[in-house]
Amino acid sequence: MVAPKTNTQGVAPKPNQWKTPLPDTRDLEKAVNTLVTRGRFGVLKVPLGFVKVLQWFFAIFAFSTCGSYSGMFKIAVECKSWVQSDLSIEVEFEYPFRLHQEYFDAPTCKSEYKERVFLTGDYSSSAEFFVTIGVFAFLYSMAALSIYVFFFEKYKENNKGPLIDLGVTGVFAFMWLVSSAAWAKGLSNVKTATNPDEVITMINACEEDENRCREVHDPVMSGLNTSVAFGFINLVLWAGNLWFIYRETGIITDSVLAPPPQEKPAAPDAHVKQGANEQETYTNKQAGHSPDCSQEGYPQDVQYSQGSNQQGAPTSFSNHM
Repeated sequence: MVAPKTNTQGVAPKPNQWKTPLPDTRDLEKAVNTLVTRGRFGVLKVPLGFVKVLQWFFAIFAFSTCGSYSGMFKIAVECKSWVQSDLSIEVEFEYPFRLHQEYFDAPTCKSEYKERVFLTGDYSSSAEFFVTIGVFAFLYSMAALSIYVFFFEKYKENNKGPLIDLGVTGVFAFMWLVSSAAWAKGLSNVKTATNPDEVITMINACEEDENRCREVHDPVMSGLNTSVAFGFINLVLWAGNLWFIYRETGIITDSVLAPPPQEKPAAPDAHVKQGANEQETYTNKQAGHSPDCSQEGYPQDVQYSQGSNQQGAPTSFSNHM
């Protein structure tokens, strides 16, 4: 039997003394479970949260289709001397579309030396602006979703959260309008600057009739067209979401949305008094007297009735005689 090894002090090490302790993941799991149980994932089913998910999703597509683009087109230059010809000239360009820095070498058709040709235009400002708005919109959508799910009560407290959300969403809606329109115009210029027919006119050898220049392959712009479409879709989403956030601000109260109050029916005494006054007026008109507005109607009516009875008795007696 082999004796266990001892350290310098002559004490045998314990079996697990040299093993690295494993990290305790129970606290981390407990924190994650607590956070998940506190979350209100039902808010993702209502328009306020569901539209925010769509904003987060389409923002990714908007800046990724533009920021990751890399294109290429080919042209051919056939010189009178076949040895000097180049039938496969590749011209590459990519985001952020500083085309004035992109170049290619074309044959001169006069010697073995080649001419360096640069593309024209710098459209990086509109492209970078569009991508920047997309990235910030993506980050804000993700942060807003986290607040909706885990801190919705704090979001509704004192009405500050919805008001801030409404202001930021309005700013992003305006920025999507500006950036999408600017990038649509920039993309149109990029297409013109990378058109093989336009690039061929910049080659000196192609100006001579004895040489022949033609395009071989056009650049594929479908990804950039999609980025512009996603930009305007984001504009619609952010502008439409203003209404749902506006409802959360509490500016529209129940009193504003309630129907207008109906007129209350008059009290019974008022109807009785009104009927008495109308009857008194009708009686006075039948008797041929106009009512005295300076006196009350009821005592005047009583006095007039008594006078009529006193005059009627003698007239009746004289007829009998």
